[in-house]
Amino acid sequence: MSSDGGGSQMGVLGALGLSVTSSVAIVICNKYLMGKLGFLFATTLTSWHLLVTFCTLHVAQRLRFFEAKPIDARTVISFGLLNGISIGLLNLCLGFNSVGFYQMTKLAIIPFTIVLETIFLSKKFSQSIKASLMVLLLGVGIASVTDLQLNLIGSIIAVLTIAATCVCQILTNQIQRRLKVSSTQLLYQSSLYQSAVLLITGPFVDKLLTKKDVFAFPYTFNVVVFIVLSCTIAVSVNFSTFLVIGTTSPVTYQVLGHLKTCLILSFGYTLLKDPFTFRNVAGILVAILGMGLYSYFSVSESRKKNEVGPTLPVNTQMSEKDSAPLLGAKT
Repeated sequence: MSSDGGGSQMGVLGALGLSVTSSVAIVICNKYLMGKLGFLFATTLTSWHLLVTFCTLHVAQRLRFFEAKPIDARTVISFGLLNGISIGLLNLCLGFNSVGFYQMTKLAIIPFTIVLETIFLSKKFSQSIKASLMVLLLGVGIASVTDLQLNLIGSIIAVLTIAATCVCQILTNQIQRRLKVSSTQLLYQSSLYQSAVLLITGPFVDKLLTKKDVFAFPYTFNVVVFIVLSCTIAVSVNFSTFLVIGTTSPVTYQVLGHLKTCLILSFGYTLLKDPFTFRNVAGILVAILGMGLYSYFSVSESRKKNEVGPTLPVNTQMSEKDSAPLLGAKT
């Protein structure tokens, strides 16, 4: 293995580790903020997360920690607005559906992503990869899905949520690869637009879901401390999300997301004394088996591809379709 290959693998592992650690930390923080302190305004809180992320990256860019690379305005604005809408839809999906149906919606993102990438990007997924993903989804379903209460509005929002989330994650990957921008550069360019969408719509969405006004909430010292902590952790969450999708794939990011679900269930039982049943344990074990199989087959197939054509220059491996502009971007 070359030093470049080893460094690349270490970078991917670092991104995966940062994503898992920061995501589990922010869930525990937000669970305390919402469950114990009563701050239920998830959409507004997410808008603050993205605003703090933008401000942090702006300071980092000014200090020359990274170089801001210009991206076509139409591409970055469309991408930022679509991401903001996707986040808002996720919160609406949870508000209008049962927790069980919401979990099923999240499980549907992986197969829908595979379908989209197969149709529009001509990406191939082996039978081994598909089988391992089925095992993973079965395990997460057993561990996390409880009730499945359906309603028309909730179902429509769920479909829109799946579509928007899949498209956003595929675009996150494709924009970085095709426009040769880093995860930091893309997040810096788009986070302000994502935040703007949620800053405007967040208070209305939260009032619709909670029947409470975010501006009338009593902001005690403890509430402010945990909001600041949540926003601080969110910088790592947002950064690692773009980094993982850019260095791996949208499907791998979703697999990682289900690993987080299993860890959160485990931490909830250990730290917060949430109820934990044999079904939870069995589902987590099946999900871990699916993740292990997915990792094994992914690494095996990656090695085979490297053995077949390791000397091809990067630009010759990009098809004409890959060089096409994104979201109407001008070349």
